[in-house]
Amino acid sequence: MIDDRSRVVITGMGWVTPLGHDVTSVWSKLLAGQSAMGPITRFDAKSFTTNFAAEVRDFSLDGFLADTSAHEGAHRNSQYALAAAAQAWRQAGLGDVSKPGHPHSGHPSLEPRRLGIYLGAGEGILDFDNYVSANLAGWDPESRTMRGSEWGRVAHETMTPVCELEQEPNMPLAHIAEAFCARGPAYNTLTACAASTQATGEATEILRRGDADVMIAGGAHTMIHPLGITGFIRLTALSAASDDPVRASRPFDATRNGFVMGEGAGIMILERLEHALARGATPLVEVVGYGSSADAYRITDIQPEGMGAVASMNEALTEAGIDPLATDEHGRPLIHYISAHGTGTKENDSIETRAVKRVFGENAPKIPMSSIKSMMGHLIAAAGAVELIVCAQSIASSFVPPTMNLNTPDPACDLDYVPNEARDLRGAPGGVRCAMSNSFGFGGQNDTIIIKSYEG
Repeated sequence: MIDDRSRVVITGMGWVTPLGHDVTSVWSKLLAGQSAMGPITRFDAKSFTTNFAAEVRDFSLDGFLADTSAHEGAHRNSQYALAAAAQAWRQAGLGDVSKPGHPHSGHPSLEPRRLGIYLGAGEGILDFDNYVSANLAGWDPESRTMRGSEWGRVAHETMTPVCELEQEPNMPLAHIAEAFCARGPAYNTLTACAASTQATGEATEILRRGDADVMIAGGAHTMIHPLGITGFIRLTALSAASDDPVRASRPFDATRNGFVMGEGAGIMILERLEHALARGATPLVEVVGYGSSADAYRITDIQPEGMGAVASMNEALTEAGIDPLATDEHGRPLIHYISAHGTGTKENDSIETRAVKRVFGENAPKIPMSSIKSMMGHLIAAAGAVELIVCAQSIASSFVPPTMNLNTPDPACDLDYVPNEARDLRGAPGGVRCAMSNSFGFGGQNDTIIIKSYEG
């Protein structure tokens, strides 16, 4: 259980997604069931078995930062992170970095050494054309060996240091640290699709033990490039329904055949409650539970009974002091919404369903659970943070977004997935007051966060 001295709240949120670049408009599109899927435009993907994705479109960092000169050459993942952080910073009442001036100018009491960052950010984009050109130049087909000197010559002529540096997964963190003068604890994790959920949970723990007052937390990623798409095609994880991209992502549907690649960033300002109240901030939601586990099973296969997912959910529920088998005086489970990992692969959706049923027992069918990946694709390392923002929006509005394209029931997926239409829960006793977000990554990483409406 969490005592009053270690309570952590979210005071700001921001995201850049394939559906848009601000929380309000994207939330409206999610509730309307809109899709961001379409043909890949970043490279010529006509010969790929999957040639569509959910791309971020019409994006420019210029509208989010007053001075972008320090971020010239930043890859898209870093740019998305900066824009999402700027939104969260502004909502948290810490200043507007789209206007000239020091980002701390509105709150000089915010100590840079007490401002930390924890991201679940993925690697940048490989300089694919030049990399391949160097490989081809260095390859000797007769001896079937690589001539390192020739590879090095072409690579030196064509590749640039900044582009190579920007491939490092820590670079979004470096850009955010510079932009917001964050000189406190700084971490990045890349635990695949669970990364930004884990980052947010670990940022919460840093605040609880008193090592920082404010944490910038979340994630950013793009894998919409030739190697990223090729890798997931070879894993047979991507949908190949190129004839109908809008309906390609079908989480929990009997005809599901893989996920759709997305990209973007989700960033939140996490804060110790007493610090937030002292500076007059408005808590949006409170983080009450975090759980993390490993399957210790296989790299790409989930433990068949979902025991790792069960462990992360149970750990988060225990920390939150929530009995998953209990109901309130109205007969409602104490968790009012679950943001499912819900990738749309055969294995994930059925095993996630099995795990939720194991944890919540008879309450499982009573809890609305949906996957926004059906609309904006899978944002990989950034997915968890974006989906936690969805949970916060559900608590604020008492609306639950739908799982789109769910038309063919699967006997192995028999819970309430909010099919094809958003659900208005304002009439339910208390609306949506408590929500759980699940993220499960390749390698067997499982992370769960529980948030609830803030009550002073």
